Amino acid sequence: MVPMLMRSDPFRELDRLSQQMLNGVNGTLARPSAMPMDAWREGDTFLIEFDLPGVRADAIDLDVERNVVTVRAERPVGDQDREMLASERTRGVFSRQLVLGDNLDMGKIEASYDAGVLTLRIPVAEQAKPRRISISSAGEETRQQISGGSRERQAINA
Repeated sequence: MVPMLMRSDPFRELDRLSQQMLNGVNGTLARPSAMPMDAWREGDTFLIEFDLPGVRADAIDLDVERNVVTVRAERPVGDQDREMLASERTRGVFSRQLVLGDNLDMGKIEASYDAGVLTLRIPVAEQAKPRRISISSAGEETRQQISGGSRERQAINA
């Protein structure tokens, strides 16, 4: 089966993480911060959850182009006149781009945002779902059925 989620470039991720360590945790438009995510399949639906705590729903952009999903969000930088005693929460621009497999129906993506978690629900495309195919032979009275990769032979009672 073709994977539903393809990682882009591991060196790019390493570069992004090292830049965060060297330059602090705040994202900019030129170097956005990463957002943690989980992805899994549940029946005929592929789910992705992104952690975006403290980000307003209207500050999230979700773009789909062919099989590439781009999520961009921004948590505003606080008042610069404050004397910060601790500053550990990431602020600024967050961005994540995912290349998804062709076996997902990108035209039917649903997105919801609740309690700081952006959830994407993407149905598996009809052509990627397991199906049963009957094979008949002109010279034999045997029919094969292929179902989800397994093979079963059944005799036809005439």
